Amino acid sequence: MDQQPPGDRAAAGSGVPTPTCYRHPDRETGISCTRCGRPICPECMVSASVGFQCPDCVRQGSGTGHHPAASRPRTLAGGSVAADPRLVTKILVGINLAVFLLVSVRPALVGDLTLLGLAWDPSPPPGSVEGVAEGQWYRLVTSMFLHQEVVHIAFNMLGLWWLGGQLEAALGRSRYLALYLLSGLAGSALTYLIAAPNQGSLGASGAVYGLFGATAVLMRRMNYDMRPVLVLLAINMVFTFTWGGIAWEAHVGGLIAGVVIAIGMVHAPRERRTAVQAGACALVLLASVGIIVARTMSLT
Repeated sequence: MDQQPPGDRAAAGSGVPTPTCYRHPDRETGISCTRCGRPICPECMVSASVGFQCPDCVRQGSGTGHHPAASRPRTLAGGSVAADPRLVTKILVGINLAVFLLVSVRPALVGDLTLLGLAWDPSPPPGSVEGVAEGQWYRLVTSMFLHQEVVHIAFNMLGLWWLGGQLEAALGRSRYLALYLLSGLAGSALTYLIAAPNQGSLGASGAVYGLFGATAVLMRRMNYDMRPVLVLLAINMVFTFTWGGIAWEAHVGGLIAGVVIAIGMVHAPRERRTAVQAGACALVLLASVGIIVARTMSLT
């Protein structure tokens, strides 16, 4: 059986050859490169100032088109649309669960990873001074993934899954991850500033409350009915200030950070989007670092 060359397939019922993409011979097309004239399919064509060009002409610098990635769909915040919009959320849930299982097997790790300002640890003898003020900065982050009680991690992971998936799809992976981590850090920073130096704190609540704040901003931006998320947030805030043993400072710090970052993410003008978004994240980071440094100086 004779095989027809690319770009020369005969249309059914006629003797006129139907062009096929020079890179994908099985795809018929009526579009050709404005530079070299070769037929190109929708996957191969690159937008140019006039018409479309083939990838080879663009690669060789003979055209003025832009890379195909520039034409890919973007999220509301300008991030890339991913095949799995919950990948980062799944990883974060997995990390929290893994740490929970680890401390269940080795309970002594709780004391090493908990957020602690400054305290005397008498064991093992002769004892030692522990805490962020002693240079154990890692506690500000490790405490964000640390849980001891099943109910505690269950509520936090439900909140992370319910809120995180929607935000990850709307913001994109990198922006969503920045929102989560910076909200958690802000919650840790405010806890470090206000709580008693020897008061331990742990949990992903600060980061989750950052997701609450970001969700409210996003829903407002998209003109959705905000009542469900506001009611849920109000209920959680009541629990925050009425139940004992809850580090309300982490909740408030994470919530404020989430709102600030989300405003920068979803309201940034398109022409300065990256700069505004980076600026909002930098603002929260600098404020958190400033709080941490100031508190450390006051304790030492």
